Amino acid sequence: MFDYTSRYYSIETATHIAADGRILSYKLRRFLPHGESMTLLAEVPVTQGDRLDLMTARTLGNPEQFWRVADANEAMNPFDLTAEVGRRLRVPLPEAGG
Repeated sequence: MFDYTSRYYSIETATHIAADGRILSYKLRRFLPHGESMTLLAEVPVTQGDRLDLMTARTLGNPEQFWRVADANEAMNPFDLTAEVGRRLRVPLPEAGG
């Protein structure tokens, strides 16, 4: 259902049988890890015009892994992370299974 690099890959899939008999598949809730508990790869400063996808492309080699930085910095709104130039962001080491 999801690519192995997705934040939802390792989340269990559940099913629901609708009143008309259709089987509906869905992912269970994803609980966010505590940012401080994540193994740190680097701390990088936000530069003018920076975006999370650009930062993760530089540090992790994959712009689609921006969610890892958002998780490590406990951000509900990823755009808030790059609003302040000079802010240092935690970039976690990618961990197996998500």
